Amino acid sequence: MANTIRVDVVSAEESIFSGEAKFVALPGEAGELGIFPRHTPLITRIRPGAVRIETADGGEEFVFVAGGILEVQPDCVTVLSDTAIRGKDLDDEKAAAAKSAAEEALKNAKSEIDIAMAQSELAVMAAQLAALRKYRQKK
Repeated sequence: MANTIRVDVVSAEESIFSGEAKFVALPGEAGELGIFPRHTPLITRIRPGAVRIETADGGEEFVFVAGGILEVQPDCVTVLSDTAIRGKDLDDEKAAAAKSAAEEALKNAKSEIDIAMAQSELAVMAAQLAALRKYRQKK
């Protein structure tokens, strides 16, 4: 199909989404990226947040990624992330508990490495909660 692009979203554990899409939006390192078919080739890091995929049949898929790498070719988009969760599998309580744990770890951090790790985890959990709110608004 000339008006679609192949999209693969892959976590360390499994393939989260694989299919044809009309459009993909995700949080790039320097801001929000929108990708249509025949996009210029690109490789960049992505920030934690929501990947929104407009499927070829007019539906919409939603995936949370905890950062990662994006590769764009004119006919293919690949999102590689250590952690990727389907929108329907996001859990409010688990994310809020993980955010609280990260806040507590930040308070108790003693070394610069501990502080950096806690800040990183806190940023991911805050992004996950924001993505969850976005997903729920769409439903």
